[in-house]
Amino acid sequence: MTLPHPIPYQGSKRKLAPVIGRYLPAKIGTFYDPFAGSAAMSIYAAHHRRADRFVIADSLEPMIALLRAIVDEPEVISARYRDLWAGQANGDAGYFNRIRARYNEAGDHVDLLYLICRCVKNSIRFNRHGQFTQSVDKRRLGMRPEKMQDAVRGVSEILRGRVKFLVGDWLESTADAGTADFIYMDPPYLGTSTGRDRRYHRQMTRDELVSGLVSLRRRQIPFALSYDGSTGGRLYGPPLPDSLGLSRLLLHAGVSSQATLNGKREETLESLYLTPDLAPTESTMPAGQVSLELVPAAS
Repeated sequence: MTLPHPIPYQGSKRKLAPVIGRYLPAKIGTFYDPFAGSAAMSIYAAHHRRADRFVIADSLEPMIALLRAIVDEPEVISARYRDLWAGQANGDAGYFNRIRARYNEAGDHVDLLYLICRCVKNSIRFNRHGQFTQSVDKRRLGMRPEKMQDAVRGVSEILRGRVKFLVGDWLESTADAGTADFIYMDPPYLGTSTGRDRRYHRQMTRDELVSGLVSLRRRQIPFALSYDGSTGGRLYGPPLPDSLGLSRLLLHAGVSSQATLNGKREETLESLYLTPDLAPTESTMPAGQVSLELVPAAS
């Protein structure tokens, strides 16, 4: 069965979810997703009944409002998206820009959904003021309303009654996690969260991330972290320090969409860091040693 994914933005872990899912604990009380974005890993884990409960959080408030509405009001979201999608059918070249300006003014979550679906390569960009800046993809009209409705209904069905939504800092969102729970993290990568056209509305420094991970290790919380890697030999950033005691896998994430836009074909590798209790070769990995394993992505 194809899993439902109503928020199709670039960087989502939708395709890598089955690979990452191999390293989840066998039994999870609460699955925490504090950098949720499109919540691809939560959707995967919920569909496969890998956890009893879910906490989905993000610092982008309209994204959490959108995810909450998808779960709690699937028909309302589907109808509003259908109206937005239909509004572009008259070939009005300025339609997308007006919706973008309206979102940047009011932060409506359904406007955000439309922008993600219709922007270039579903590759969101924000400026330093937190405004959505990506332009329209003129080659397509975005996800059709019928497909959107099916995806929204599917996510609502698998998560309703099992999820709590939070807006804010990732450490605050995971403050209640215990040793029987699990945290999956997909924070902004060092090389993609700075500059004029950032992929994320909020930057997080590497030092801030490492400090938070030290806290989670002290609490003995099992976690997996997608962070750093490379595209075409260019590094997103240096590996995390060995002192964290994490195992590191390199996952094949496919061909870079951004490179394709520039007329190139470049392979992307993404790091997956695991706490020792989740490491696939735990018996051969001394604590504190970082090991590498190339894992082919699911087709």
